[in-house]
Amino acid sequence: MHILIIGAGGMIGRKLAATLGRSGSLGGDTITRMTLVDVTPPPVPADVSVPAEALAADISESGAAEALAARRADVIFHLAAIVSGEAERNFDLGYKVNLDGTRLLLEAIRREGSRQAYVPRFVFSSSIAVYGSPFPDPIPDDYVLAPLTSYGVQKAISELLLADYSRRGFIDGVGIRLPTIVIRPGAPNAAASGFFSGILREPLAGQRAVLPVEETVKHWLASPRSAIKFLIHAATLDTAALGVRRTLTMPGVAATVADQIAALRRAAGSEAAELIDRRRDEVIEGIVAGWPKSFTPERATQLGFVAETTVDELIEVYLAEDAPGASG
Repeated sequence: MHILIIGAGGMIGRKLAATLGRSGSLGGDTITRMTLVDVTPPPVPADVSVPAEALAADISESGAAEALAARRADVIFHLAAIVSGEAERNFDLGYKVNLDGTRLLLEAIRREGSRQAYVPRFVFSSSIAVYGSPFPDPIPDDYVLAPLTSYGVQKAISELLLADYSRRGFIDGVGIRLPTIVIRPGAPNAAASGFFSGILREPLAGQRAVLPVEETVKHWLASPRSAIKFLIHAATLDTAALGVRRTLTMPGVAATVADQIAALRRAAGSEAAELIDRRRDEVIEGIVAGWPKSFTPERATQLGFVAETTVDELIEVYLAEDAPGASG
């Protein structure tokens, strides 16, 4: 089995490559090689049993998607994206990468299959940003998609493309709407949701963090560990159970910022919580106000997707796997 990970330089991509490379199998099939792709050559994980090649490619540029499709990978993980905050600030770049890049990739696969039979499993990383207020709390699986950010619109359109290309038999697609990933290791990124990780990660390291919203803000969260499990399960799922609705909302933890801070106190004491500086940011507040708060992800749960159930568990995963000095 040949695995292609597009967006392999990001946090989730690196963890996915390391997990698959160390296991050496996916769904009972042996992984014989991995191709890791990002706009700059992504790192090849250490201590892996699978040969891995790192490539630089931008799927939104002419010819890049065709070159990747010609490799005829059995499973394609499409994780590449311009994140929410950056996509809102840079309209052109967000549409170029998040929408045009996805369409070019799907078209390249279709054309490759027209020359000789080729229908790869295509796992697409979507987002709960495809939902926009007003909405119920919790949001059911069949609720309307009405995003209020450019990033959400780009992901929603890509979900429709995924469903149509799967219906036509060009790919065997599965889309997963990821919760906001908490706690993200490393440095903050440009995502508007970054503070959900920052208000835990930085105080746990004895550093100050900025909270740009009120403590009453509620959101849907899952750990990096769960995100990797979601992707792997999506790659091995019997897609006959999906029917024509190819994208699923993943399970997660519904928590307020106050819930997060309370869990931080339990894990590291009141002194850690005192490292959080309240500085309201109207732009971030405006973006987050249109985001969903919680879900009833019945389809995903019935199909075997699982995640954490408390913020305490999210912190435990981080301390065990991603905090400085963690065993991993």
